[in-house]
Amino acid sequence: MTDHIVVGDRITLDASFHAARTRLRILAKGTLPRASEAAYGEGITALVELAGPAAGLTRLADVCLEDLTETDDCAHIAVHWEAIGADGKLFTALLADLMLVPAGDQITALSLAGAYWPPPGRAGGALDRAVARCCATAIIGSFLDSVACELVHPAGTAGPAGRRPVPGHGSQL
Repeated sequence: MTDHIVVGDRITLDASFHAARTRLRILAKGTLPRASEAAYGEGITALVELAGPAAGLTRLADVCLEDLTETDDCAHIAVHWEAIGADGKLFTALLADLMLVPAGDQITALSLAGAYWPPPGRAGGALDRAVARCCATAIIGSFLDSVACELVHPAGTAGPAGRRPVPGHGSQL
């Protein structure tokens, strides 16, 4: 399977747009690449169970982020993941737009829309379209969950006890 999979997800955050945009500026310098690596790693672990051990030889090689583009009602970062396949060749794993927009006075929408490519060759060869889409959706969901948690509850801060930090997860685009 060599075709890309269109991916998208949206999460609403209990945070003002201004606060979330300010925090996203900071995250772009450190946490976004780490969140990308963790999400891709979780996805590859799931692929190993579905497609066999060859899928486990795929690793995220680079996370490229464009500079944050901001307006009064939108913050945007272009995201590009490159992975190294089992054959040692680089391939594009994700091309997407990460966006923040106001969704109310104290609510902000975080979304990602783009294209995902499963591992080429033997690593992804055993995947049918439905399995590949499920894995892509899980990878994107994991990435957005990590980003959302950092936007709402930065490292070193605690959220309210017994409350999930990212309400309203998930209408897939």
